Amino acid sequence: MLIFPAIDLYGGKAVRLYKGDYEQMTVYSDDPLSVARDFERAGASWVHLVDLEGAKLGTTPNIETVRNIASRTSLLCEIGGGIRNMQTVESYFDAGVSRVILGTAAVTDRAFLEAAVAKYGDKIAVGVDIKDTKVAIRGWLEKSEYDAFDFCADMQRLGVKTVICTDISKDGAMRGANHALYRELSEKFSMQIVASGGVSSLDDVNILADLGIYGAIIGKAYYTGAIELSRAIEVAK
Repeated sequence: MLIFPAIDLYGGKAVRLYKGDYEQMTVYSDDPLSVARDFERAGASWVHLVDLEGAKLGTTPNIETVRNIASRTSLLCEIGGGIRNMQTVESYFDAGVSRVILGTAAVTDRAFLEAAVAKYGDKIAVGVDIKDTKVAIRGWLEKSEYDAFDFCADMQRLGVKTVICTDISKDGAMRGANHALYRELSEKFSMQIVASGGVSSLDDVNILADLGIYGAIIGKAYYTGAIELSRAIEVAK
């Protein structure tokens, strides 16, 4: 299993939200590139980036920060947050990103999703953000009518290779990941499943790795010191 340490970007800074609430934001670093270099030194191969401003606005206000991380570290970068047209997808690939994550647009703009997957294949991932069993959109501010499991089945039929599934109720809460959710996802689907939300201990990493899923995102637990990244990477292997 791969470990994806996360950097959430807002105003050019590395921040974290509590359960997706923009009113409960903690700034962890004014220098996201430095954070990414710490990930690199710990042995990470990927970094999971989220543009929180982009998620709300559908723009790319932090793209230069993303470009710096992609060009000035050896990390493979995946990015999500406000990617709602092909021009934005191409801008991120031009900035050196390895994988683009479609969230809101995967739910609201089927033609764009299909075109992106057809053109870029496994370089397109889909973020499935789950709130009360439904897929949440627009920076987690709205719930769609889609059941999360039905939506994942649809993504697999479409040919999506990687889904990042976030249990919003667990995100940033430091209360453990929803292991039952990821077990069910891994049993039902052949896509690469990335667990996100609540991964807060090495026990979480162990359990998720035993499920055989593709990856786990570590966010707040890294910033608070609850998980030592280098140990998590070793455990995940």
